Amino acid sequence: MSPSKRVLVRLAAAASVLALGACTTVGPNFKQPAAPAGASASGYAMAGDPAAPGVTLSPEARSAGPWWEAFGSPELNAVVRQALADSPTLAEANATLERAHAQYRAARGQQLPQLDANAGYNRERINIQAFGFTGFSAGITNPTIDLYSVGGAVAYDLDIFGGRRRTTEEAGARAEYEAHRADAAYLSLSGSVALQVMRIASLRAEIAAVESIIADDERVLDLVRKSTRAGGEAPAAIDTGSAQLAEDQALAPPLYRELDIARHQLALLVGKAPAEWSPPDFDFAKMTAPTTIPVSLPSSLIRARPDILAAEADLHASTAAVGVATANLYPDIRLSANLTQSAIDPSDLFNTSLASGWAIGPGLTAPIFHGGTLRAQKRAAEADARASLARYQQTVLRAFTEVSDLLAALGTDQQSIAALQRAVTASEASARNAQTAYSLGGGTLLQVTDAERQLSRTRRSLVAAQGQMYADLVQLYAATATDWRPAASST
Repeated sequence: MSPSKRVLVRLAAAASVLALGACTTVGPNFKQPAAPAGASASGYAMAGDPAAPGVTLSPEARSAGPWWEAFGSPELNAVVRQALADSPTLAEANATLERAHAQYRAARGQQLPQLDANAGYNRERINIQAFGFTGFSAGITNPTIDLYSVGGAVAYDLDIFGGRRRTTEEAGARAEYEAHRADAAYLSLSGSVALQVMRIASLRAEIAAVESIIADDERVLDLVRKSTRAGGEAPAAIDTGSAQLAEDQALAPPLYRELDIARHQLALLVGKAPAEWSPPDFDFAKMTAPTTIPVSLPSSLIRARPDILAAEADLHASTAAVGVATANLYPDIRLSANLTQSAIDPSDLFNTSLASGWAIGPGLTAPIFHGGTLRAQKRAAEADARASLARYQQTVLRAFTEVSDLLAALGTDQQSIAALQRAVTASEASARNAQTAYSLGGGTLLQVTDAERQLSRTRRSLVAAQGQMYADLVQLYAATATDWRPAASST
C-alpha cells in the first residue's frame, strides 16, 4: 500500500472513531415552559367582573371563518383582504421571515463538509540561495518563472460537543420566532383595520346624530318665530333659539375632521396614499354585532396567540445560545484535506506524477486562555435565557389581562347601551312634550331648550357606547386570535 493510501485509511479510521463520539451536545435542552398558574383556570374573569353577553368559552374556539366576517359586512371583509395583500408592514414582516429562513439554511449548511476549488497564476522570482544552493559561477541569476496552479480543499468540523448543532438549533428557533412575528403582524393589521372601520362608522353615526339634533333645533327655532309673530314670545326668544342652533352646529366640524383623519389612517393601513384610495361609507346599520363570541380557554390561548408563540421561540433560541457558548469552552476538531496541481508549463498542470501536492489530516483547536471571555459569554447567555423566560411569562400574563379587560368591557358596554337606550326614549318623549306644550302656549322656551340639550347628550352618548361595543368586539377577536388567517394566506 502506498504511503498516501495509508494516510487516507488512517484518516478515515480516525474520522470514524471521532464521529462516533460526536453525539455529545453540551448545554441545556429546550423544554416548553410551564404556563402561569392562570392558564389552568376555566376562564378570565376576576371576582366581581360583569359577565360578557354571548361569550362562550371552549378549549378550541372556532368561528365559521376569519373573525372579521362575524360582523356581516362585505365592505369590511374587502378592506381587510386588501390590507393583507398590499400593506408594506406585511411586506416587511415577510421579508424578515425570509431572511430568517435563509440564515437557518446557512447555519445548517455549516454542519456539512465544506468543499472549495481554487486556481491561480503567479509570476515569481525564485531565490535559489534560500534553498541552500550556493557557490554559483558568475552570470547565474535567480530564475523568474510563471507558476500555474489549480486544486481544491475540503474541511469538516466534527462538532464533537455540538456547538454547530446548537447554532443551527438557535437559527431554527429564530426563524420560528420571525414566523410568529409575521403572524402577529397579520393579526395586528387585521385588528387595526377593523378598529379603524368601526371608528369611521362610529363617527358617521355621531355626525348623523348631530344632524338630527340640528334639524330639531331648526324646528324649535321655527316654533319660536311663529310664536313671536303671534305675540306669544318677545323677539329676544329668537336669539336664544338661534344661539342653541349655532351651538349644536358647531359640534359637526370637529367630527368631520376626525372622520377625515380616520379615513386617511385606514388608507395608510391598506397601503395606499389618501389621494389614490377612498374607503367605503361604513355604517353600523349595515353591520351585525355577533350574538355568540367563541373565546379560547387560557390553556388554549397560549398555543394560539402569535405573540406568545414568538416569546416561546425566543426562549428556545436563547436556550440554544447557552449551548453554543458552552461548546466554545471545549476543544474543536476539524478534518481537512487539500490537493494542489502546480506547474510552470500549463501543459503539465494535470500531470499527477509531476504537478501534484496534497495534505490531509485532522486539526485540533482547544481554548487555553482567553482572559475569562468564554466563561463570561456563557454566563451572559444564561442570563439572557432567564430574561427570555421572564418575557415569555410576562407576555402570557399580559395576554390574559387583555382578554379579561375586554370581557369586562363588553359586559359594561351592554349595560351602558341598555341604559342609554332607555334614556334616549325618555329624552325624546320629554322633548316632544316640551315642544307640544310650547306650541300650545303652555310651556316655556327654556323648557324646550333644556329638553333638546338633554336629548342631544343622550343621543351622542348612545352612539359613542355602540361604537365602543363594536371596537371592544374587534379587540376581543384579535386578542384571542380566533381563526384570524384567511384561507388564501394559510401556510
